[in-house]
Amino acid sequence: MNVYDVLTERGFIKQVSHPEIRDILGSQSVTFYTGYDPTADSCHVGHFLQLMAMSHLQKAGHKPLILVGGGTGAIGDPSGRNDMRVMMTKDTVAHNTQALKNQMARFLDFSEALPNNAEMVDNADWLLGLNYIDFLREIGVHFSVNRMLSAECYKSRLAGGLTFLEFNYMLMQSYDFLKLNQLYGCQMELGGNDQWSNILGGVDLIRRKEQKPAYGLTFKLLTTSEGIKMGKTMKGAVWLDPNKTSPFEFYQYWRNVSDADVMKC
Repeated sequence: MNVYDVLTERGFIKQVSHPEIRDILGSQSVTFYTGYDPTADSCHVGHFLQLMAMSHLQKAGHKPLILVGGGTGAIGDPSGRNDMRVMMTKDTVAHNTQALKNQMARFLDFSEALPNNAEMVDNADWLLGLNYIDFLREIGVHFSVNRMLSAECYKSRLAGGLTFLEFNYMLMQSYDFLKLNQLYGCQMELGGNDQWSNILGGVDLIRRKEQKPAYGLTFKLLTTSEGIKMGKTMKGAVWLDPNKTSPFEFYQYWRNVSDADVMKC
């Protein structure tokens, strides 16, 4: 069975950049990636949704790249937020990055003997040493400010104030996709549907710079029937780390999900 159909049947898929993605996933081995900014030292249930989708794809013969944002994490993604993220120190970013790497390794097969083994990559390797003028000349020239401002992730922040720091995020995430395409042959970026604009930015950048196709696919966010993100409690996020959310609390959260939201889970 085509893994695209499996993901569709399970309710994962929200948007696709090209209708031929289903045929591509059913006929060849695709290298794909999903990015995670190290804003905490543990994944939460929203991340777990992405990890399960990656697991399905790997079992179908596709190769996962987990991009840990050691570089972009120093800025923070404005998508789905009404305020600016708290700036983290380099030491905090480094600590969280390592913790996420250790945790994610439990869900995907990293065995080097596997032809489509998962790999972890850190975008700090190419972002932290960037020359700003060169970046603007080589990458910034391909982005329209008018088009960026029409993206939902920026529109929602304009009234309250959007910093130029955050405005750079789309360019950097798109650059990540380009670098992964050049270094690893990565053809597809995956993410939550709040990442749609950023993903399309990378798809378009690869088309312009490399003159070849790239693809994007987003997954539905885990939300309640009122449209609020699930995975929040009075104590905060529902974490995968048992020291942050105990197994009992984890079980009780899902046990207490309202009847209207059970099928989404």
